[in-house]
Amino acid sequence: MGLFFGTDGLRGKVQEDLSFDVCYKCGNALGVKYPNAKIILGRDTRHSGDFVALGCALGMMNAGLSVVDVGVCPTAGVSYLVKHLGFDFGVVISASHNPAEFNGIKIFDKNGRKLGDERESELEKLFLKTKTVEVSKLGSYEYSPRKTLAYQNFLTHLLTINLQGLKIVLDLANGAGFKIAPAVFRSYGVKIISLNSKPDGFNINKNCGALHIKNLQKNVIKHKADMGFAFDGDSDRVIAVDEKGEVVDGDKILYLFAKHYHQQELLKPPVVVGTRHTNMGVEKALNKEGISLLRVDIGDKYVSAKLEEQKLLIGGEQSGHIIVKNKHTTGDGILNALLIAEICKHHQKPLSQFFNFQVYHQSNLNVEVKDKMKIINSQKLADAEMAEQQALDGRIMIRVSGTEPFIRIMVESQDNSVAEKVSKRLENVIREVDEGCD
Repeated sequence: MGLFFGTDGLRGKVQEDLSFDVCYKCGNALGVKYPNAKIILGRDTRHSGDFVALGCALGMMNAGLSVVDVGVCPTAGVSYLVKHLGFDFGVVISASHNPAEFNGIKIFDKNGRKLGDERESELEKLFLKTKTVEVSKLGSYEYSPRKTLAYQNFLTHLLTINLQGLKIVLDLANGAGFKIAPAVFRSYGVKIISLNSKPDGFNINKNCGALHIKNLQKNVIKHKADMGFAFDGDSDRVIAVDEKGEVVDGDKILYLFAKHYHQQELLKPPVVVGTRHTNMGVEKALNKEGISLLRVDIGDKYVSAKLEEQKLLIGGEQSGHIIVKNKHTTGDGILNALLIAEICKHHQKPLSQFFNFQVYHQSNLNVEVKDKMKIINSQKLADAEMAEQQALDGRIMIRVSGTEPFIRIMVESQDNSVAEKVSKRLENVIREVDEGCD
């Protein structure tokens, strides 16, 4: 991570952390580093999307780059289009699951993969420079939203079986997938109940989507649906709900995919990639199926990098970012929802019957602080964490958010009350240290 780029691109509050100047510099830096590159640009449904996109595009054009803007498009859609339409880079304007006042910039290379830390760092250094070409060499700008149909067509031809007879509830988070996701599911014969499908620029992720599951759970039960799916603002993550209204998070989806592909003799070697947050109960369940788990830092770009390095098929995060390499180069919430439905149809089993194991209890707290780097390097916090870990039959993870002013605490134990008490004590230590940051 750098000064501007975090675990998932460049992100912040618009007009504060993410000013027009920063947007312009990010776009211009691409032109400094990669002259004559062709850029495809997409965004989610935030009111600030045009502001950020145009700032970024102007920076690119002033450096001589040509820009094709496809308008509202899921992040995975831009990833698909950059590779299959022959662009050099894909730029997504989105703050993913964050509220509407945030926005961000994610960059994909020509293969549809997010830039790694090293390439992001190289771009950051070029924020100090400005490239201005002569008038005859200014870059071009084209608005072409119909190009998103190529991504939609990819999804409608993804599955080998029909899903006729299934009833599915979709929580679209008033985000980038609000049109594409229902259309794709209907193309497979699914009866769809859509929730939060009327974006107004300010209601993206507001009490809905992958971080707010309760309404989806209620509607799955109310409509007697076979399952439900909640996406986030840019539709690159998905959280599922089974027919009983129980949550199926990214860890369980990872297990579901791994077991299914292993049974199909496609998981070779039998290894999947998770993160430091992946539930120990899921890891043990994978091991019982003869599947090993490799853990990496939190952030889907780290999952992707490990998949590439080890030539593995499946990896993902508890948050619902799941990458299935023989289907797509990045996490795609809509694609993964389709695969879940396909697996249920293939095995003729309801979603609830795929998880005959116990997960560990995880207590997760996000503590907003003034100086997250000072706190994470505090000796007082390190001593407290060590003392708690020695007495705990489980795991503790304390980390800095890559995109927000938070210290994130995760305590995992087979005893829920123990996990909650330990996480609360660690929160108190963090707040004590934070008070000393004035």
